[in-house]
Amino acid sequence: MAIKPKYIKQLGNLLLEQYPDSFNTDFETNKESVTALTTVESKGVRNRIAGYVTQKKSQAAQHA
Repeated sequence: MAIKPKYIKQLGNLLLEQYPDSFNTDFETNKESVTALTTVESKGVRNRIAGYVTQKKSQAAQHA
């Protein structure tokens, strides 16, 4: 598993704090949410943020 850059984690955590109901464990849905909620223009960065958020939601679902 690759180590995520600090800015990916910061933005992902900020989005999860501000819009917790906009994300779930589905990567495709989270990709659309990241596009709608941010001004990230890079597809690669958007996908990394969506992947990080998906991973965090999946971990939270397993521990709940």
